[in-house]
Amino acid sequence: MSRVVQAVRAVVAPLSRTRVFRRWIGPTLLPPIERVVSWISRGRVQVSGLIVPSLVLHTIGAKSGEPRDAPLMYTPDGRGRAIVAGTNFAGRNHPAWTNNLLARPDAEITVRGRRMAVHATLIPDDELDAAWATIERQWPGYRDYERSSGRKVRLFRLQPVRRD
Repeated sequence: MSRVVQAVRAVVAPLSRTRVFRRWIGPTLLPPIERVVSWISRGRVQVSGLIVPSLVLHTIGAKSGEPRDAPLMYTPDGRGRAIVAGTNFAGRNHPAWTNNLLARPDAEITVRGRRMAVHATLIPDDELDAAWATIERQWPGYRDYERSSGRKVRLFRLQPVRRD
């Protein structure tokens, strides 16, 4: 990791734990900025990806049946899979994309402009602490979102799959 990225993370990480970020900047301001940058770069650049590993999760809506996209931070698990956390900026409700994965675990992700098929698995309770430890090595204090939300955050493992 470059010194610039480390310096940016050191500044941004504490800000991401503030009420202003969780209630306004993260859920309100960041998504439209992400969409514009993604459109301009044809999906190759994400604003959040400049700070942490990021992907776009492509799911089918659990209720609507319509395609849905969600830019997310991910953490590599060291075995070729990605871990994603449904923190919803410490909101009281689970983000919609987690319901979509529970209903239809076969999805796709785009990472650095490359789209691939994945199968999502909800991480079982007995593996949650280890998964959170992996995430927090990348982004210290991230589990605080769970503590602040008052709910158990859903963690998923995204396993790349071959689709014929």
